Amino acid sequence: MANAVLDAATMTEAHLVHADLRYVSLAGADLSYARLAGADLKGANLRSADMTNTDLSGADLSFADLSGARLGGARLDRTILEGAIWRDGRPCKLADCPR
Repeated sequence: MANAVLDAATMTEAHLVHADLRYVSLAGADLSYARLAGADLKGANLRSADMTNTDLSGADLSFADLSGARLGGARLDRTILEGAIWRDGRPCKLADCPR
């Protein structure tokens, strides 16, 4: 599914463990309660996506755009965020990535 455009898609509770979602556009998508553990979301467009209570443990979100995304209750343990654009528009550096 790499490079797919799924803007505003409803993917609530989707099971996408270890999915290849590199450079996919999920801007404004509803990914609440989805299981994305170990997924490859490198370079993904997740602007304004709802990822509340989403399991992102071990996922690769390097260089992803998370500006405006809702991440309340999301699991981010072992998540790779280097180079990602955080919710507030700041680039995420290895030393200061929010957890």
